[in-house]
This record gives sequence, structure tokens and C-alpha cells, in this order.
Amino acid sequence: MSPSRNPRRLSVVAATAVLITLAPIGVTAAQAQVTRIRQGSSTDISRTAWSGPAYTMNGSGGIVTATMTQAVNAIRGGTGSLDVVVLAGSGTTTPECDVITGLAGVNSCTTLTLTAARDGDNAQVNTDIRNAEFVYFAGGDQCRYVAWKGTALEASVESVVAKGGGVGGGSAGHHVNSDIVYDACAASTTSAIALDDPYDRSLTFTTGMFRWPNYANTINDSHFVARDRMGRTMAFVARAIKDGRTSGGKAWGVGVEEGASLYIDRNGLATLSGPSAYVVLGDHQPEVAAAGQPLTYSNFKIWKLTSGQTYSFANRPTCGYYLRSVNAGVPSGSLYSGTPVTDCSTTPPPSGGSSFAEVEPNDSRSAANDVSGNTYPLTVTGDMKSSTDRDYFALTLSSQQTLSVSCAVPTAYDADIYLLDSAGSTVTRSVNDGAGVDESASLTRSASGAATYYLDVEAYSGSGTADYTCTVTKS
Repeated sequence: MSPSRNPRRLSVVAATAVLITLAPIGVTAAQAQVTRIRQGSSTDISRTAWSGPAYTMNGSGGIVTATMTQAVNAIRGGTGSLDVVVLAGSGTTTPECDVITGLAGVNSCTTLTLTAARDGDNAQVNTDIRNAEFVYFAGGDQCRYVAWKGTALEASVESVVAKGGGVGGGSAGHHVNSDIVYDACAASTTSAIALDDPYDRSLTFTTGMFRWPNYANTINDSHFVARDRMGRTMAFVARAIKDGRTSGGKAWGVGVEEGASLYIDRNGLATLSGPSAYVVLGDHQPEVAAAGQPLTYSNFKIWKLTSGQTYSFANRPTCGYYLRSVNAGVPSGSLYSGTPVTDCSTTPPPSGGSSFAEVEPNDSRSAANDVSGNTYPLTVTGDMKSSTDRDYFALTLSSQQTLSVSCAVPTAYDADIYLLDSAGSTVTRSVNDGAGVDESASLTRSASGAATYYLDVEAYSGSGTADYTCTVTKS
């Protein structure tokens, strides 16, 4: 959990702000759960194309103007202006919008304070979000935010990213934007507690809410050095691997210090502004991770970033880390600095390729996730949220080029794959029977020129938040 947003009297809000209290259906205005304060223009920008996605991941709740400006400029392509929505779970003030409205390229900023889970289905809330080009989750309590999972708000935020907008957050808002969310719904944990017992009641997680492109298998943490959170992030990573919450048996903790912010561009490249950030990789099963026992885990790989340094989440590095271990709950050496490994001759990095995590909604060809600009081989991950779920991915093939797809399907459901041409006709398919049975298919474009093709992953039976993993190659 994060501390309450800094108090600020409403009297300091710009004169153009409009305060509205919204009542959910069937609730009187006096009982309304949503407060809406709009600053800037009262009319939303209407534009057919945006140049994102872009993300800001902040170590504390406030806006970092450097990365917010980068995100705004990237999304609008350097021209025009856009609308921003700030989502909060408590408070009556607008510290984020007070900063955002002063940035070039911002048309409006609307603060929406939702105090109940059902507010995620509020019609005006979802209209505001879908009309925005950037959504920022304020600091506060991430347990309030994960309560919106499964409401209309979840899909509305995903639609902003899907249209080329962006998303971000600070402190609690940073937590909710990772693939695996430390939700702190039972209690807030410390490094000492988490390392002593990684299954303590204070370690609770939410999965299957947001999966942003290139950001799969991540667990965010905030106030990182100031509150000595490296140890608990190590425990989060070990738990994610032990509990099977990740694909491929690996998990990446992303810890950002107070006052720091990661700007992540549409290609998955993160650039740090501010003091420091850390990426903590666990790439094997923990030696000991059990209820009531201290954690033992050897050789966490840790990348330390300082201001201006970069880390690619699309092509995750295999060098430049330092190693730290935990033995019976006791970490080895200084956790926040070390000598980086720079000789990777014994474990050479992979030759190219990238990864992509599905962004809902992508359940039709018209809403397909565009992966044509990614490098190949491409690893695509996603899940079947319902027994009727379909995930579409669009890519381009040149004449005489062969597309091959192999999908590892989890045991939670039976999924099939279809390769479609630009008109949506099935060229080939793989429909093996049984939950957890893998699928593979390939096709070759014989016609001249280039054309769009679609990978369609469909649920045949069952559903779940466990990821399927598809390897897509062109040759």
C-alpha cells in the first residue's frame, strides 16, 4: 500500500475545473461514489490515429514532468493535443492534473475518484476513459485498483492503449500496471517479513488484469530504495515462479525509487528519469519457498539503472547484471549495488527476436493487435479470459515468405489457432483436442507483393488467466 495522496485544497484548482458528483445507476446523488473534476477544455479531442502506446512507471505518486512530457509527445506524434484521465481511489484533490494541464500538448485532464468496486461500471467514468489518450493511476491503495478487475473500466483502459494512447501510474498506480500485481489487500509487507516467510499473509497477488505489450511476467514495486524493498521484490519474484504465475518459469521485478520514473516507448525501450530503478530477474525455481520457511534463492540477476540509462523489455538483456542470493532469508552482500557481469561468452544472448503480450480488446480482426512492426522470431503471450475468447494478431508477409506458429497451451483450457488471410478466410488451422495440448500451423504466401495475415487464438473449452505462449517465425 502507498500513503494517501498529498492534501491540496480545491481552491487551488484552475478556474476552468468543473466538479461533478456522479451517482451509479440506482443510487441517489447524495450517495454517489464517483467524483469528477475536469480541468482544461470541456471538449475532448477527436482524432483517428495516435502514435503510442507509451507508458510512465513512477516510484512515487506524483507526476514526473520529464517522462509525462515524453509520453504526451510520443502519443500525439509531436502535433496536436490529447486528453488525460487520472484515476484515484480516494481523496478530493487534483495534484496530478494540476501538473499535467500545464504541459504542452494537453487539451484536458479529468480526475475521477472512485471509492467502490462497482464504480468501475459507471457509464460516465468509462466514457471519460475511452475518450482519453492517456490514463494515469494515482498513488494510494492498489487493493482498491485491483477491485476494478472484471468491471467495464478494465476494458476501457485497455482500449486506450489499443488505439495508440498510453497508461501510467505512481506508487500504487505503478503496482497495478504490472503483469502480476502485488495488491497488499491483506496487509503491506516489508523485506524482512517477505524474506522470512514468502507465504506470509501480507503477500497477496492479482493476475490477469492488465498485460501491456512487451511487459509480460513483470511485478512492479515502488519507493524502492527509500523503503528498502529489494528483499520483498525478491520474494515476489520467487513466489511468482513457484506459484506458476509466469510463462517460461521467469519473472522480472521492476523497482522504481521515489522521484524516479521509467518512460517506456512503443518498442518496449525503458529510459529512466530520476535517481534509480532496478530490474530483478529470477530465472529458475527457488531452492526453498514454502509457507512458514525463510526464502532461499540463488543468483537473482539485478540490473541497476541511473538517470538516462535504458532497459529493453522487448529484447531483455542477458548481460550487465550483478548477482545476489538469499540463503535462509538472509541476502548476500549489498543489495543495491554490485559489479555487473559483462562477459556473456558462456551464455550468449539470443539472436534477435522480441516479445508481445496481448492487449484487450483484440477479439476481432478490426481490433487485432498489430505485431507487424515487431522483430522475429516473436513470442506472443495472452490468455483465454472466457470460453468464447478470441485473440487476434495482425502481421505482414512478403511474397514467398513462410509464416510458422507454435503455441504452448496451459492445462487450464483447450485453445485452437487459425491463420487467416486479409479477408478473414482461414488458410490453415490447428485444432488438436484436449486442454493443455499444443498447437502449430504454417503457411507460405505465394502471391506477389505483401499482404496482411492474422493469427487467431480461440478458446475451444475452458478459460483462465494462465498464459499461452506462441512462437511466431518468418522465413
